Amino acid sequence: MASHDIRRPFKRPAISDQQRRRDISLQRQAQNRRDAQHQARCLASTILSLQPAQYEPAEPDHQLQLELEPELQSEIESDVQRQDLRGIDDVRQASRLKGAEARRWFAKQLMLPEWMIDVPERLNTDWYVFARPAGKRCFVVSSNGTTISRLRNGSMLHRFPSALPNGARTSNNSNSGQSYCILDCIFHEPDQTYYVIDVVCWAGMSLYECTTEFRFFWLNSKLVETGACNAPSTYHKFRFSTVPIYNCDHEGLNVAYTGPVPYVKDGLLFCNKHAHYQSGNTPLMLVWKDENCSQYVIDTDGKGQVPNQQQVVLELLFDGKLATSDDPPVIFGCLSGDFIKKTGLQAGNLLRFAISEGGLSFVGWKIRESGFALPRQTQPCSTFC
Repeated sequence: MASHDIRRPFKRPAISDQQRRRDISLQRQAQNRRDAQHQARCLASTILSLQPAQYEPAEPDHQLQLELEPELQSEIESDVQRQDLRGIDDVRQASRLKGAEARRWFAKQLMLPEWMIDVPERLNTDWYVFARPAGKRCFVVSSNGTTISRLRNGSMLHRFPSALPNGARTSNNSNSGQSYCILDCIFHEPDQTYYVIDVVCWAGMSLYECTTEFRFFWLNSKLVETGACNAPSTYHKFRFSTVPIYNCDHEGLNVAYTGPVPYVKDGLLFCNKHAHYQSGNTPLMLVWKDENCSQYVIDTDGKGQVPNQQQVVLELLFDGKLATSDDPPVIFGCLSGDFIKKTGLQAGNLLRFAISEGGLSFVGWKIRESGFALPRQTQPCSTFC
């Protein structure tokens, strides 16, 4: 057969937008890791030589490079320039914040999943899956002899003693005053249990830059040792528990989807094994819901009833604009200053809106009442996971 007659039997399948963003996120992680390693090498060399030196840029680690299409390179280059402001010092300071400052900080720290709109590459080897508990998503922080849980909007849910590191004032507490712990949890009201789905910091050590695989291993190794999974007691008000996590193969998917769990299911959560913990929405964590694995597959009101109209939850920004939690956020409109002052709303509040049959329509960034209706009592929403 002549060389010009050789043809590929089929075209290369198109890469979905969500897969592109997954590749970019992993590429950014690899670049951040190389930058951190290069900075450490430069610092060590400078200290040893005690002489100022010029260093060449670190050579790229070809084993970590992802095979991306050329049009993605500009997106990656601009994305990796963003500096990660989370550090151990920031976490320590955040554990001591109070009032509005604490609410603003914690409202931006949770890692939020995207809806699963396609099947990720290497799903059976590079992903975990587990049945997500129904309840209130929150950060649990133990520090200075007390434990505090904060909801997605940053408001406080509980203040209580716990068996977590430095989480209670007991005579046998051997943790130093600098020790703290931050867990990503879902509070399940029926059994008054905090189900831990991730760990961010443990005993003063930041795990932000660790992979999901390591964080899950660390969590399952350390949490039971503290006694936090024991029944409530004088110095341990709420019980903590891990969730059963499975590899995303056929058997793991089947058990997570149909298997019994000691809590009410609210869909399946998929986590990439190589992902670092990052605040905001990420394509490296995905959620799937249907009528077989979640009773909340359709949006419900505070009483669990399906509303007559479709609803949307938006965040109120400082300038009065209403935005989604995407990164970057999508602006849907804005509220007038008079309405914000009259209702006592504040920036960072999550607001639920009802959409009428006409859909959404805007005039000069203002929401037309015929398409986008405010409920009679607009309340900040805090229970969305």
